[in-house]
Amino acid sequence: MTRAQQTLSIGLLVASVYMVAFLGLAPLPAKIQDDIIPVLPIWAIVSFGAYLLFKLGYGVATFNDVPEAHQELMREIQEARADLQKKGVEVD
Repeated sequence: MTRAQQTLSIGLLVASVYMVAFLGLAPLPAKIQDDIIPVLPIWAIVSFGAYLLFKLGYGVATFNDVPEAHQELMREIQEARADLQKKGVEVD
């Protein structure tokens, strides 16, 4: 099963469970049925967004500098400039 099929299967399962709860096909207390179930998708979207923002912030905070990669990139830029100047292209 590919990742897309797995994600689609889980999404359909969650959507079907939500629809059963939303349409009242499953016996739930009135408080849950009237107050919680209708706002559950909005809560899920907000929670997912908060998770993604946390993940992005954590990735930025733990981003590692790689001085060797910087030096290699600068060397490649100098080689490209020298090659272009040999071919008559003016590079500043």
